[in-house]
Amino acid sequence: MAQVCRLGLLLALLLPVLGASKPATVFRLNRAMLSYVSEMGRAPLQRALKVTVPHFLDWSREVLHPTRIQIVNVQIPRLHLNFIDGFGVRLFAAANFTFKALRDPEPLELILPVILLADARVAQGSIGTPVVSISSCFSFFNNPIVVDGSHSAAPALLVLMQQHIKAVLQNKLCLSVSNLVQGLNVHLGTLIGLKPVGPESQIRYFMINAPVITNDYISLDINAVLFLLGKPIVLPVDATRFVLPEPVGTKGAMATLGLSQGLFDSALLLLQKAGALNLDITGQLNSDDNRLNTSVLGQLIPEVARQFPEPMPVVLKTRLGGTPVAMLHADKATLRLQPFVEVLATASNSAFSSLFSLNVTVNLSLQLSVSKVKLQGTTSLLGKVQLTVASSNVGFIDADQVQAVMGDVFEDPLLDHLNALLDMGLALPNVVNLRYVTPEVSVREGYVVISSGLVYQH
Repeated sequence: MAQVCRLGLLLALLLPVLGASKPATVFRLNRAMLSYVSEMGRAPLQRALKVTVPHFLDWSREVLHPTRIQIVNVQIPRLHLNFIDGFGVRLFAAANFTFKALRDPEPLELILPVILLADARVAQGSIGTPVVSISSCFSFFNNPIVVDGSHSAAPALLVLMQQHIKAVLQNKLCLSVSNLVQGLNVHLGTLIGLKPVGPESQIRYFMINAPVITNDYISLDINAVLFLLGKPIVLPVDATRFVLPEPVGTKGAMATLGLSQGLFDSALLLLQKAGALNLDITGQLNSDDNRLNTSVLGQLIPEVARQFPEPMPVVLKTRLGGTPVAMLHADKATLRLQPFVEVLATASNSAFSSLFSLNVTVNLSLQLSVSKVKLQGTTSLLGKVQLTVASSNVGFIDADQVQAVMGDVFEDPLLDHLNALLDMGLALPNVVNLRYVTPEVSVREGYVVISSGLVYQH
């Protein structure tokens, strides 16, 4: 299976159609990827080509004498992969097969140079997964070389033995390549599985149409569905199709991944519906770091001082009723939250009393990064948090004075909570054991581009 995985790294992306028609991401594997795949694929291909050779029947003696022939080594000094426009990938391999014929009185050792050419079609299968198949395969044989010091054989016998070996390899080599490539389809299917986003939420990627293949890259249109408690998160219908421009990303990158605005909208809607952005901030008495108590508020709001002559903790019950909004502009990503904050005080009987409520607008700068297979983010404030009084049970409230008191005790916990969520990350398209390395993230107008290397870890 490791052989399949390594050689399959070139195509390690995507999966079944669920009826969607608009991609959330576009994934391109570029020419630079082929060099890595060629290097990683050499060892598994050498092992796959080490096939079994039937006994050679030597008719030159009075008694029929079967000669056991073994492939003791396969070396591939050259392995090249190239994209075929509109089709798939072409494989060129120059291999040297070392054979040992176990004959009396001494074994005969031969080296047979072979050129292997194969074209692999990359298509979308009937269930929507990528399907790789060998459409044509040819083996070309050079003259064998008798290893120095090996037992010499009659020229006529050597010719017959060579014909026997070539006849066997002619069929078995291409079959081995085909089996190796067919095994990729199992590995590609690992993208189908649900990947966790949170305790009760998952994301699933799937391929929505046939791949676009040029001489420079293979491009896969991929949609994503986010699930909460097993139910998909559905966005309002948007007829705009996400198209990744060309060229885009860092020159020489193995992979280029474009993330649409819709993917960010879906992820934020998921967080909002899951209640993950909700937060309770509780004040502490006799604390210089957290001044959320009735004594401090009572200095600004007389009715609070009247109702609570003794200092009591205050709780900011923060709930996000509306969906957060991510805005993607050239070299800048921002996030806007508009939570509703209810200010509660703890009474002497441990019941909560509602003092007042606030409509809050928070503008944040969003910095994106990639770790292994996840998109992560960190936020920082852009300007001041904007507060307006929504309702009050304690009379008139000066919002500016309240903001001066509650600014830090609200802003810092909110940022810590939000950054902890974003640090959990959102899984990017990937298959088992495939990782993004040295990624570069850039924000464009309406989408994000990730230029990255890929590495297979087993």
